[in-house]
This record gives sequence, structure tokens and C-alpha cells, in this order.
Amino acid sequence: MAGDKYRSYLVEDSEKQMKWRYGDPPNYDVVNKLFEEGRTKIWAPGSVEYEVQSLVKNWEMEMFHKVDVHDYRSVDPNKYTFSLNGRKGISLEEKRKLGGGYIPLLQTSLPEKLRPYDPYQETADSSHKAFTTTFPRGFALEILHVYSGPPVIVYKFRHWGYMEGPFKGHAPTGEIIQVFGMAIFTLDENSKIVKVEFFYDPAQLLGGLLKGPLLDDHHGDDTAATASCPVLRNTG
Repeated sequence: MAGDKYRSYLVEDSEKQMKWRYGDPPNYDVVNKLFEEGRTKIWAPGSVEYEVQSLVKNWEMEMFHKVDVHDYRSVDPNKYTFSLNGRKGISLEEKRKLGGGYIPLLQTSLPEKLRPYDPYQETADSSHKAFTTTFPRGFALEILHVYSGPPVIVYKFRHWGYMEGPFKGHAPTGEIIQVFGMAIFTLDENSKIVKVEFFYDPAQLLGGLLKGPLLDDHHGDDTAATASCPVLRNTG
């Protein structure tokens, strides 16, 4: 496959025999274009910001698209934990049981009847399909600031995309949706990620996605045949 300038692991692993969630290695050409057109920072190769941005993009790619945890290169699967907004950390196995994909990033403490979007009723495939349909040009990521480098990386990030497709029966608005937050990545002596902590307000994302009016012909989201859907391989 053509090289991906922001995800070195993808270039190297695409030629290997490994299991990809949607059959083939993901293609980031569309979201890379969005990233280059909309980023506010351009980091010099070799800078700590450039290296952190590369690490996060490789980590995100592996979390979303690799099936076998033994194929992960960015993390130590035996030590890895993930937490959102100060919650107790969960292991990689627990994270995958929760659903993987966007679901761990959308955990909520709201009572079920008050949830505008219930991640616990989703699967990794259904949530991924919902977001890739909503953001056909992808959901781009940039690193805004790195406060400390390895082994404990603390950084500020920005995620953004244009809502040009429906989301859970809500009409697209065409507006840009941006999410800002902080994250802490802890690396071990082998430069493998062993702990990830995210801090952000999910309402920044969901508020924009649920802003459009409900579509009259909404009868639920079709999540069938997700494995063969090419849009799922084009993500951000």
C-alpha cells in the first residue's frame, strides 16, 4: 500500500500477515487531507511534539483496526490500562469487552434514561460505523501542546471533523465539531505504552452530533455487513 506519512506502523505492518478488523489495512488518505487542511500546528520532524503526535496516531490506528493484541506495537498488552476522566483504569481485555473503538472514550455516569447516546448499547462495529458515516472526511487529530515528554507524556489535543452525515437519526448540520482535551501516556523502559488517561468533555462531541433535527424516516441504524463496508477502513 502507499505509505502513510503519519502512521509508520501502518506502512510497516500492511505487508505482514495479520488480522485487520475490516479485512484490509485501513486507509487514512481522506482524513490526512482533512488534517493537513485544518491543523493549527505544524511540528518539525524530530521534535517532541512531532514524535508524540506520531505515537498517538499509531496507537489510535492499532486500537481501532488490529484484531490480535499480540500484533500491537505501541503498547504492552500485558501491562496496559486505560481510564477516562479519572475513572478506575481498565485492562486491554476489559477495554475490548466493553466494546473497543469509540465506546471507552464515551463512558458515562448518567442514568440510562438521560443518556443522549448510550455507548453501552453499542458494539465496536456499530459505534465505528455511526461515526464514520457522520464524519465522511474523518475525525482528524492534532497535538496542540506537549507539557512533558517520555516516559510520562502529558499533552493537549484537538479532534475535529465536519458533520456531513446523519448520526443516530439526527440530520447532518455540515458544521465543524471540535473536541479539546488532555491526555497522559505512560511508557515503560521499552518505550511501550502501559497506561493511558484521557480527560475531556464528551458533551463537546455529542452536543454537536445531536443538534440536527430528527429525520422522519429514522428507524434505527443499520449495522449489518459492517465487516465488508469500505468506509470503515477510512477513519481518523
